Amino acid sequence: MSTFVAESDLPAYCRSVAEKARRASYQLASLDAEVKNRWLERSASELVLSQEMILEANSKDLAAAVDNGLTAATIDRLRLDPERIQGIATALLEIVALPDPVGEVIEGFTRPGGLQIQKTRVPLGVVFFIYESRPNVTADAAAICVKSGNAVILRGGKEAIHSSQAIVEVLSRTAEREGLPAGAVQLVGTTDRDAVGHFLKMDDLIDVTIPRGGEGLIRRVASEASMPVIKHFDGNCHVYVDADADVEMAARLVENSKCQRMGVCNACESLLLHQSIAEQALPVIADRLRKHQIEMRADSRAEKIVTGTVPATAADWGTEYLGPIISIAVVDSLEEAAEHINRFGSHHTDAIVTNQIASANQFTKLVDSSAVMVNASTRFNDGGMFGLGAEIGISTDKFHARGPCGLRELTTYKYIVHGEGQIRE
Repeated sequence: MSTFVAESDLPAYCRSVAEKARRASYQLASLDAEVKNRWLERSASELVLSQEMILEANSKDLAAAVDNGLTAATIDRLRLDPERIQGIATALLEIVALPDPVGEVIEGFTRPGGLQIQKTRVPLGVVFFIYESRPNVTADAAAICVKSGNAVILRGGKEAIHSSQAIVEVLSRTAEREGLPAGAVQLVGTTDRDAVGHFLKMDDLIDVTIPRGGEGLIRRVASEASMPVIKHFDGNCHVYVDADADVEMAARLVENSKCQRMGVCNACESLLLHQSIAEQALPVIADRLRKHQIEMRADSRAEKIVTGTVPATAADWGTEYLGPIISIAVVDSLEEAAEHINRFGSHHTDAIVTNQIASANQFTKLVDSSAVMVNASTRFNDGGMFGLGAEIGISTDKFHARGPCGLRELTTYKYIVHGEGQIRE
C-alpha cells in the first residue's frame, strides 16, 4: 500500500528521503564492484524466488488499471508474469557482466613540476528518477544507478505502486544482506503528486533528475527542477531514402523501423524520399506498410505516386504517432531532408539509406540527433543494442549525456592530483 503522508508533513518526508539518499551516496562512491555485483546477483535470484509476492502485488495494480485510465497497451506494459519476472532478473545479471565505470582513469599526465594528474570517473551522487507504469523499470533503474555508484530515489506512477513496492522490498532486503548502505535504493512511498515538486527543489541533496514519461511530465520537471535534468523528449524519428539507395534495403529498413514495435520512442514516424528515387521506391515501401495496416499521410508529391494515402497536414510533420500512422514527404535533396529533420524532428534517432559514402557522411554531419543511422533501422538506438546493458533512458539533451544513458552516463569525473610537496610560486 502507498504511504499516506499528511500535506503538512510532505516536505519533511521528502527531505528525509533525500537526506538518507545523500548519506548513502557517499558510501556507494567507494563501494567495491564485487559488493555491488553480489547485490545484483542476489537480487536477481530473490526476485524469481519472490515472484508469488510480486505477482500478487501486480494483480492489485492490474485490478485498478482501468479506473486509472490505462489503455490496453499500457496495461500490457504493466502486467507481470513469471516469464517477465525472469526477464527482469536476467537484466540485472547482464549489468553484473558490465565493467564498473567508477574509478576508471579517463586520462592521466605529469606536469613539468612533477605533479601527477588523473582525470577519474566518479558517480554523480543522488539520482531522482521519475517514470511511468512499467514495473521492470523499477529494477532496471535501481540496478544501473547502484552499479554506477549512485543512490537513487524512485518515483514511479501510481498505476504500478504495488508492483514497484514489492520489487523494491526485494532489492532493499538483499541490499542490507550484501552490505549496501541504507538509502541506496528508495521508492517514494506516497503517490501525492506534490511530492515531485518538493524533491525538485532539493538541489542541495539531489544531483540530477531523470524524468521518463510523457512530454507533459518532462516539461514540468525541466521547468521546476533546481538541479540538472537529463531529458528524454518524444521520438519523432525519420528514415530518409537517398537518390541512389537500394530499394529493397530501404523497404526492409522502413518496415522494421516503423512496424517492428510501434509504441516506442525509436520507431520511425516519418519517411522522406529523394525526388529522383521516389517513384521507384515509394510503391515498394508502401506495399510493405500496407501489410501492417499503416495509414500513410502524404504530401502532394507522394500522393501522386501511391494510392490510398491521406493528405498530410502541417501538424503531421512534428507528430510522434506511437501507432500505425506514418508521414511521407518527397524532397529535392539530401540537404532539404536534413533541414526537414532538424526542423520537425525531436533529435532522437534518424536514418539514411544510401549507397554513397559521401552522402552518408554529409547526412551524419548535418542531422542534429542523438543517434544517426546509416543503412540501419532506427530501432537500434537502444542501450542493449549498443552494448551498454540496461539504460535509464535515451537523452535528447546535449549536456551532460546524449543518446542511451548507461553506466558511464551516470558518472562524472574529478581530477586527482599527486605531488611530492610542490608549492606554487
